[in-house]
Amino acid sequence: MGKVLMKGNEVIAEAAVQAGCKYFFGYPITPQSELVAYMARRLPEVGGLFLQAESEIAAINMVYGAAGTGVRVMTSSSSPGFSLKQEGISYLVGSELPAVVVNVVRGGPGLGNIQPAQSDYFQVTKGGGHGDYNIPVLAPASLQEIVELTSEAFDIADRYRTPVILMGDGMLGQMMEPVEFGERNESELPEKKWATTGTRGDGAPKIITSLELNAEALEQRNHKLQQKFARIKENEVRYETYKIDDADYIIVAFGTVARIALNAINKARQQGLKVGLIRPISLWPFPEKPFFETRDRVKGYIAVEMSAGQMVEDVRLAVNGHAAVDFFGRTGGVVPTQEEIYQKLLSVSGGITV
Repeated sequence: MGKVLMKGNEVIAEAAVQAGCKYFFGYPITPQSELVAYMARRLPEVGGLFLQAESEIAAINMVYGAAGTGVRVMTSSSSPGFSLKQEGISYLVGSELPAVVVNVVRGGPGLGNIQPAQSDYFQVTKGGGHGDYNIPVLAPASLQEIVELTSEAFDIADRYRTPVILMGDGMLGQMMEPVEFGERNESELPEKKWATTGTRGDGAPKIITSLELNAEALEQRNHKLQQKFARIKENEVRYETYKIDDADYIIVAFGTVARIALNAINKARQQGLKVGLIRPISLWPFPEKPFFETRDRVKGYIAVEMSAGQMVEDVRLAVNGHAAVDFFGRTGGVVPTQEEIYQKLLSVSGGITV
C-alpha cells in the first residue's frame, strides 16, 4: 500500500478496518470526531455497518450486542463521552465479550476543553466502572504505532474475550504523520463457538449475560475473571526503554509526552547527565519489570504526565521505596515542553533550580 499521510484519528479507523472490524457504533465528540466521520465513509466500502448512536450510552450497548455475535466491533469517544460508557464496559467484562474502545483524551474534569490530556489514566487502568475488573490498555506514541497497536488490541480482545482500550491524547488524534498499513487476511480471525449466532438445532441455546443472582456462583465467575486478568498480566505487558543501562535518572512517560521527553533526555545527555526513559505501552498491565531491574542502582525516577499525577502512583508502587520518585505534570490541556522537562531533570539531579 505504501506510506500515506493521515491524521491520527483516521489512522485508528483505517487500522481497525484493516484488522477486520466491520462494525462501529459511536457518537461524535471533539477531539476524536474525525474517527467517527471516517468510519461513516469507510465501513460501507468493505461491507460493514456504521451507526451513529443517539448517545455514548447507546453506542456502548450496541457494541455489547454486536460483540455477542462474535464480530469485530469498535466504538470511540473522548473523556466525557468515555465516562458515559463505563457501565456498558463493565457489562462487556462481566459477559466476557471482545471489543475495542478508543479514548482520545481531552482536558478535564467536567466538560473541560478540547486540548490534549492524559488525565483519564486512573479511569482506564483501575477499572473505571463498577465491580472488580481490569481492562488491557494500550497507549501508542506515534501514528505508525497506532497501526500496530490497533491490530493488537483486536487480537488481545479475541484472545481473552475482553474489551481492550486504545488510549491516546487529543494531540495524537489530531496530528498528521506518514503511516504504512500491512495486509490483513480476515481468514485469520479466530473461530468463536461461544457467539450467539443461533444453534440451528445443534446443541443448547447460547446465552451471554453478566447477570448472576446467586452470590456463590457470581463469586466463582469473579474468580474466573481474576485468573484471566492474571494471564493477561503475565503475557501482555508492553514497554520500551531508552538508554537506561547506565542511567542515573530515568524519566517515565507514555504517549506523546514520551516523545517530548526523548528530546529532553538527549539534551541532558549532551550536557553529561545520564538520563534514560521507560515508556509504558501497556498502561494495564503496567510494566513493572524495567523498574525491578533498575530501582536498586538509579538515583531516581521522574514521572512526566499531562495530568496532576496519576501514572506516578504505579511508578511508586513498582519502585517500592528503593529510589526516589519525582513528578512533573501539566494539566487542563497544557502540553509539557522539552525545556520544562529538562529543567525538572536539572532540579532533581542537583543542577539549577527550576
